[in-house]
Amino acid sequence: MLYGATGYTGRLIAREAVARGERPVLAGRTAAVLEPLAAELGLPYRVLDLDDATGLREALAAVPSVAHCAGPFSTTALPMVEACLDTGTHYLDITGEIDVLERLHALGDRARAAGVTLLPGAGFDVVPTDCLAATVAAALPGASHLDLAFVAGGGASPGTARSALEALDKGAGGRARINGVIRDVPLGWHRVTASFRTGDRSVASVAWGDVSTAYHSTGIPNISTYTWLPAAPLVERLLAVAPVRRAARAGVDRFVRGPGERALARTRSQVWARARDPRGSEAQAALSAPNGYALTVDSVLRIMPRLPDLPRGTHTPSSALGADFVLELDGVRRNGPHFG
Repeated sequence: MLYGATGYTGRLIAREAVARGERPVLAGRTAAVLEPLAAELGLPYRVLDLDDATGLREALAAVPSVAHCAGPFSTTALPMVEACLDTGTHYLDITGEIDVLERLHALGDRARAAGVTLLPGAGFDVVPTDCLAATVAAALPGASHLDLAFVAGGGASPGTARSALEALDKGAGGRARINGVIRDVPLGWHRVTASFRTGDRSVASVAWGDVSTAYHSTGIPNISTYTWLPAAPLVERLLAVAPVRRAARAGVDRFVRGPGERALARTRSQVWARARDPRGSEAQAALSAPNGYALTVDSVLRIMPRLPDLPRGTHTPSSALGADFVLELDGVRRNGPHFG
């Protein structure tokens, strides 16, 4: 089942699934937008509200797995996961929300007892960064610090933009893991030079899902995540003002549509990881990958058939699929003392 099929990313996944010969059940809250998509693609559909506990469990009991693509996941993930635990349905989502990733990781024991695999973060956030994190951690045992950076071309979808604004509403301008604990930090509190495949670039720290997941994948206690972010302190001060956030949300609803077909095909993402140990040794890896939304579509459709065969419990992409899963993407470059 593909829940949230009529959102930007959900539509991309649904269309590509059909192109690959798959026939997911499309699901969402609104029949008026769900029915035309199902008719266009020749797929079955279910109108489901997450508040309808009985109807949701009845629908999930009929499918082995669900790809949950309806955000904001801070609101939608737990109702869906609770229903999956009750029905024995394997679960995947595309969240990058740190608090959601932490909550679902904490459900690992319940998932194992229920015979269910939970795999949150199965899109651009956090598949490539998580796999690179596991790669450099394996190359540098005893690493104490992990830096992860990304640049995603092509623009954001409406759901991504709304999630970012919701995080700012909750005061999460920046997040980092410090000595094993997730802390709120100022947006852009650190800057580093990331050695992307396209060249070195100065990037600023932001809140990104790997602040949660990379710790569970690697055990490294100090994790910061970065992207290209001009004038980060000014951006944070502006968005701290409630009327500015309201105007930004209105702009999302009116103007943000997500990358078009041309942008999806022509723009690429860049990912970089660096592990450091107390002796000053480093291991780095860099990845050039498709547009972040195109990567998300591909990752979800590659992972869904594997879900029933994965170990039960809550996983990160690298813990469930192995760090080499990222090697299915093109353009990997590794460097550092352990890569030769």
